[in-house]
Amino acid sequence: MYEPFYGLKEKPFGVTSNPSYLYLSQRHQEALSCLLYGIRERLGFIEMTGEVGTGKTTVCRALLDQLDTRTRSAFIFNSNLSELQLLQTIVDDLGIRTTSRSKGALYAELNRFLIEQLAAGNNVVVIIDEAQNLSLKLLEQVRMLSNLEAANEKLVQIVLVGQPELRDKLNDPRLRQLRQRIAVRYQIKPLEREELPRYVGHRLSLAGSNGSGPIFTDAALDSVYRYTSGIPRMINLVCDKALLTGYVMDQREIGPELVVRAISELEGLTDESRA
Repeated sequence: MYEPFYGLKEKPFGVTSNPSYLYLSQRHQEALSCLLYGIRERLGFIEMTGEVGTGKTTVCRALLDQLDTRTRSAFIFNSNLSELQLLQTIVDDLGIRTTSRSKGALYAELNRFLIEQLAAGNNVVVIIDEAQNLSLKLLEQVRMLSNLEAANEKLVQIVLVGQPELRDKLNDPRLRQLRQRIAVRYQIKPLEREELPRYVGHRLSLAGSNGSGPIFTDAALDSVYRYTSGIPRMINLVCDKALLTGYVMDQREIGPELVVRAISELEGLTDESRA
């Protein structure tokens, strides 16, 4: 609705994970580098955690784009699965054809596939998003996948991605064997205040702004940061709402008043309650 008003080609602050809009803050770059290192060095288990909306899934999708052609991958985005369903999803996502869907047959086919990939000089990575939702029993099954290995090589690299609750779950004494196998850990933190202008400008530029588009004042960005604490998804929500509010009020410059109004609307506050 507001794109033509601001001279934009598309909405700059979508809340869906879009790797083409990835802003590589120092922490996001470090996270991506850690994931790539763990996969390329065949270190087995890799853990990445962060609060809701900090960009974990977006980093994962950017990771998939940066894997070379010799790396086969499976991206499990639904963690609410049974043991058999998880195994079936991994096998299907890797493109493995099976004649039987039993647990034993799936393990056998997966093992055969991994050995074939190693012989061909290829690597295999399984990324499990929202891994904090996995039960202890399911996490133990994931650990068992790491038993599929050659003498000196990890046949499959497993990336566990989740909210901070994942770290708490992995500290359970019953998962000590899994915890001891995690070779790389990284925690994504929210953006710092000084990164916010670059983040906002980056997304506006990708959406088609050529300098004549909307301008967020420093005071407006202060208001955005106070409300969002630097969490990218929240920043996107507030900035999108502020642009819509600016369009409705015929204002191309986004000041703190528009941001406060946008936040109030996101919180469901009426004019009377704001007063």
